[in-house]
Amino acid sequence: MTKKERADLVCEALEKIYPDVKCSLEFSEPYELMIAARLSAQCTDARVNIVTKTLFKKYPTLEAFAKADLLELEQAVKPCGFYHTKAKSIKEMANQLIDNFGGEIPQTMEELLTISGIGRKTANLMLGDVYGKPAIVTDTHFIRITGRIGLTSNKEPKKVESDLKKLISPEISSHFCHQIVQFGRDICKARKPDCGKCPCSGFCSFFKNSVK
Repeated sequence: MTKKERADLVCEALEKIYPDVKCSLEFSEPYELMIAARLSAQCTDARVNIVTKTLFKKYPTLEAFAKADLLELEQAVKPCGFYHTKAKSIKEMANQLIDNFGGEIPQTMEELLTISGIGRKTANLMLGDVYGKPAIVTDTHFIRITGRIGLTSNKEPKKVESDLKKLISPEISSHFCHQIVQFGRDICKARKPDCGKCPCSGFCSFFKNSVK
């Protein structure tokens, strides 16, 4: 079986169980997704959603984040960890969006990568969820699961992104990434994957090797 054939089977299987899955980070405005994504680094989406529920009320506009007192902002995001760095990035991010992009989220990878604290993972998330563009969001869970199934042998995010772009149709790529994340939470867990309930076990490299 080729990787493309395996990828097609994975897409088919995940579409059956997660047809309507969405980004697990909660947001109303595009810039809120960018902030939530920044906070999610080495923090669970569930905790981020708890923090942003209060955070977005305290700072209801992009301008409010841009003008925020840094020490107060640090305390507001402290439960997400690495709060000094994250607060600094969020304040800089807000100012850059206002000063350089008229308060709008840029629509290209190159422009997104100029913003404080934004790497390819978050840039792809924004392109996919805000603008509906093809995007492969390679967080640690995505890298682990796609590697485990047998879609890539790489561990470096940019290489995994490149590998999966060749296998997943552009029009479903962003949706596929959200499906993989939910699949990882429900079935293909890091420490103990539930292979007995997995719809991908028939063509999964990990399952095939573990059975042997």
